Amino acid sequence: MILNIAIILGFQLAGEVLARALALPVPGPVIGMALLLAGFLIRPKLAERVLPTSQGILKHLSLLFVPAGVGVISHAEALGQSGPALLAALVGSTVLALAAGALTFVGLARLTGDGGKDSA
Repeated sequence: MILNIAIILGFQLAGEVLARALALPVPGPVIGMALLLAGFLIRPKLAERVLPTSQGILKHLSLLFVPAGVGVISHAEALGQSGPALLAALVGSTVLALAAGALTFVGLARLTGDGGKDSA
């Protein structure tokens, strides 16, 4: 199991190194995951080897959220003081993101000449 975790983390490290060395706009873990997929396609036995470990990690994925929950709880006082501002920022950014998406859709529909009418 330790060797399998080392393989997974090695691919993530390779992705990080590539992302930083080449100044790529893609996160290193994503590149590492693509490299791992390529490794699985090239050597199917690698996929068979890592499968039980990866399934075990995924089975207990919720444990990875514990540190974030502990952080929120340990800073509850600061969260309480900034709560209204955080809530306003969350609601405001959500509304702005929805509006931007809707306006982009309408703008693209006008540019492409598809005013939302069915072509059937």
